[in-house]
Amino acid sequence: MAVAVCSIFSCTPKKTEKKEASVHQDLPWEELRAKFECPAWYTEGKLGIWTHWGPQSQPEKGGGWYARHMYMQDIGRETWGKNAYTYHVETYGHPSEIGYKDVLNEWKADKLDTDALMKYFKSLGAKFFVGMANHHDHFDNFDSSHQPWNSVNVGPKRDIVGEFAKSAKKYGLPFGVSSHDDRHLSWWKTAFGADKHGPKKGIPYDGHMTKEDGKGKWWEGLDPADLYGLPPEKRTPEWIKKNSENWMQRHLELVRKYDLDMLWFDGYLYPYGEYGRKVCEEFYNKSLRENGKIDGLIAGKFGGISKEDQKAFVLDFERGYTSEILRRPWQSITTLNGWFHKNERADRLNARVLIENFSDILSKNGVLLLNVELLGDGSFPEEHRKEFDDFGAWVNLNAPAIYKSKAWKVLGDNLDSDKAGLFAADETDLEQANKKAHNFNERDLNSPPYGKDEVRFTVRDNKLYVFVLNPETGTIRLPKLGLDSRFKPGKVSSVRMLGGTAVNFEQTDDYLQLSVPAERPNEYTAVFELEGAV
Repeated sequence: MAVAVCSIFSCTPKKTEKKEASVHQDLPWEELRAKFECPAWYTEGKLGIWTHWGPQSQPEKGGGWYARHMYMQDIGRETWGKNAYTYHVETYGHPSEIGYKDVLNEWKADKLDTDALMKYFKSLGAKFFVGMANHHDHFDNFDSSHQPWNSVNVGPKRDIVGEFAKSAKKYGLPFGVSSHDDRHLSWWKTAFGADKHGPKKGIPYDGHMTKEDGKGKWWEGLDPADLYGLPPEKRTPEWIKKNSENWMQRHLELVRKYDLDMLWFDGYLYPYGEYGRKVCEEFYNKSLRENGKIDGLIAGKFGGISKEDQKAFVLDFERGYTSEILRRPWQSITTLNGWFHKNERADRLNARVLIENFSDILSKNGVLLLNVELLGDGSFPEEHRKEFDDFGAWVNLNAPAIYKSKAWKVLGDNLDSDKAGLFAADETDLEQANKKAHNFNERDLNSPPYGKDEVRFTVRDNKLYVFVLNPETGTIRLPKLGLDSRFKPGKVSSVRMLGGTAVNFEQTDDYLQLSVPAERPNEYTAVFELEGAV
């Protein structure tokens, strides 16, 4: 990809061998969406690593919406934030004096080594990487010209996005960012409240502070209104419009400055309507200018936009997946515990469940974006090391069945042996989540185990791959691979286990029977390569 010399107003690519880049005329959205095809690096890569990481990783407790919940004595139904207020008062001070702005100052990220992390992520089998540009807290993790509350000015005093971008390029991984900043005006209303009981009842929280209040303090010169927004009663239509324009300016700068391959929006529509669409237009036009084609992608929960517009995006499911094969690529995002690292609850996933879920995602043409819950200091959480090592070893062992694979005619056989159910939504917009059947339906550690003969399929290079999700030594029968099956498989000539040797099999009109050996490369999902079936 060409390197571009950019400003917030323009982006002029350096000369490259691709002559079309120098004569490209920006296209309107309707033409861009017609040109979009999901790039091969994504559809063939299948696995990305994400660091959903920022200043809210600094507090050790308080859930993934810490910045919101630290201002709430009563968190209501948002129970994942139950520890935030108490923890904040005990650790930092009362939010009428020491608020979230001060947590930002405590976040130093002094152990962040993006090169070391990227090397490790690549060793796990990741084919692209995504960092977080901003969360609902309205704080930018990059060198932002339009938001003074950013990681270069405050806290780490480092361009977090820039460092990750440089390391991703060094290790040959396409680089993307996630943006969650489309809801901060409603999300931040808690900062303008006050205790409802206790010794500081009625004393306003620091959302009401002004630039003048910062004189002589560490945040002198910064305006809390640039972080929290204005108090709700002072938000005029003109100011709200200015806020939307500011969002657009910040995200145009992201697109133009950091050579992005992927944008991920944590929303159900274009962020801020037409302002969000302009950012999408610039992202795809920039890719056209530099590559002669759209070689990037935008992902998100775009359930509220037109079917025509949906063709220009990758549909994203949070902690969930589709129940059927989708012919267009789609994405599942997940994390072992919470979206930000916290020391207050047990993990929901481990390597076994993650591998089973990934196998299911692959069988339906999906892509997995897996979060690493970095500690506040930027280091890898050692309590998750074994799970990631085991997952990466499995991915590398079974690479032929994963990368460049596609769904077969049917996703699997002997289905629904586990009768998995939904788990409770967490750290998200609950009202929206309830409307999205494919969000928050992933299996976790509390889900019943799969039966020994339930499998998933992928196909690549005229070979069919069979993922035995919960293998046990012995034989299994797969009716959908019988010669008389309505899915019309071919006559199987050989079966071997990836990482092992050939195994015994028998194909009749009614089923394919194969032997699951006692000696397997690991304890997780066993993958078999079939010749002749497709």
